[in-house]
Formats: sequence, C-alpha cells, structure tokens
Amino acid sequence: MTHVRATLLVAGAAVLMLSACGGQTSGTATPGTATPDTATTTTATTTGSEKPSGSTAATPAAPGDVTAPGTKLKVGDRAVVPFRYGTQKSGTIALTVTAIEQGDNADLVKFGDKAKGITPFYLRVSVENVGGTDLAHSSVSLRGLGADGKGTGVIISGDTDKCESETAGKGFTTAGAKYETCVLQGAREGAKVVSASYNEGDGYDKSPLVWQG
Repeated sequence: MTHVRATLLVAGAAVLMLSACGGQTSGTATPGTATPDTATTTTATTTGSEKPSGSTAATPAAPGDVTAPGTKLKVGDRAVVPFRYGTQKSGTIALTVTAIEQGDNADLVKFGDKAKGITPFYLRVSVENVGGTDLAHSSVSLRGLGADGKGTGVIISGDTDKCESETAGKGFTTAGAKYETCVLQGAREGAKVVSASYNEGDGYDKSPLVWQG
C-alpha cells in the first residue's frame, strides 16, 4: 500500500489539510473554499473532481470490449477502459465497483475535529489488467456522487482502518492480474453517496462511467 497524505475539504468552510502518517495526525487550516465542481489536486492515492454530464444508458461491456463513455452501470458490473498511468505506462484495465458502503463518523478519528459532521463512504473496487501490459504500481481514481448525481461537497482522501487504498503490485503486468482497493469518500451528516464515477482518460473526463448503488 502506498499512501502519504490524508486530505479533507468541505465546501463552504475552511480548506483543511491533514497529514496522517505512522498513526499520528497533525493539521493546519488555510482560508479557502471547495465546491463540488472545483478540481482539487492532492498527494493522496485516489481523488476525483468531475461530475457526470451527458451520461447515456448502455449495456455493460462484455469482457475485452471497451465500455463507452457515459455508460451507466450497476454495482457489480464490469467496465473495460483504456488506461494510462504517468507518461510511460498504458494499457487496458477492467474496473468493477463491488460495493458502496456507509461508515461511521468514528472511523475518521485520525482526521480529528475537522471531520465533525462528516460521514465516510467506502467505494470498493476490483481492478483487472486486461491488456497484459506492465501497469505495476499504478492506481485508479473514482469519485462518490450524491442522490442528485453531483459531488457531495466533501473531498476526502486517504485511508481508514476500514478502507485502505491499494496500488497495483509488481506482478500487475499480465492479462488477468487483479487487485482490490477501497476509495474513501465523504458526505455531510444526513447525506449519502449513492453512486461511483470514473472520469480518467479521453471521453470519460466529459462523460464519466457511473455505477449506481
């Protein structure tokens, strides 16, 4: 597992940056705001920033077929997408969102008081190397969406004891190689994450794939 920083941003409040390494947490607050549609760059393993637009219903892809941008799927459906990681690694992978789980605020204890009123949600994902190219140590990014199909206004990344983000191992270089990961997302108390979106790569940035919970 590779992880350096945990980050929590809440729309309409101060921008909160927290480090979380070795079980100790320290934080600083900087004036600023974050909105659901504002792209935010962090050093966390998995983040997302675009809301879906122009999505159209379509049949989930069969193994080996590339899933069209804008496809709506159900949790458990497999999507095949062209994938690029950094400037030197590219190939084809399959993504399966296997669960969207609600956690407890207590799960965010390492974020301290800055996580007050935030409910964590866990996007559990299976990643498969379809093209058989060298994608070792790569990682994927997904984003949780609310009932309105937009971001929740909370951008949270990092790990908890119940949701650990993983990167591909050194053996993720052959067709059929797989690994499991979890993407940590958040919503204000009373709101929910009901779907997950993937918006990496050409076409998907404007028309993400969306898995409905």
